[in-house]
Amino acid sequence: MTLDEIDRKLLRLLQADANTPLDRLGEAVHLSRNACWRRIKALESAGIITGRVTVLDPEKIGLGLTVFILIRTNAHAPDWLDRFRKATRSMPEILGVYRMSGDLDYLLRAQVADMKDYDRLYQALIQRVPLSDVSASFVMEQIKETAQLPL
Repeated sequence: MTLDEIDRKLLRLLQADANTPLDRLGEAVHLSRNACWRRIKALESAGIITGRVTVLDPEKIGLGLTVFILIRTNAHAPDWLDRFRKATRSMPEILGVYRMSGDLDYLLRAQVADMKDYDRLYQALIQRVPLSDVSASFVMEQIKETAQLPL
């Protein structure tokens, strides 16, 4: 699917607020409510819109510590990777898992309550899959966080 300027504007608006009413979206892009709805459905069918979420304030729900977990491993076999994927995907505290180039093998982003909660997460992870080197960096100040892609 090729995106035109109307699609891009709709996507910008929806990224800012997925609950924007169709009437307001239509006004913003100069389309009828139905034409807007059809475009959004086409964007969903094409896999461009993959979901809609409500963004929460982690501190207000008791998860005020963001941690980046840096992992190096000596295991690179497919069965190890399958175990690692299953383990990290099953742990709700882990919000992102990235296989990296360079010296670092994996980078994980997790949201936990505090250091004790991070230690619980760490212990659970190493029980599920063997890791050769794990270190963590704790976020002291979040300067920017967004899920909005530049369009």
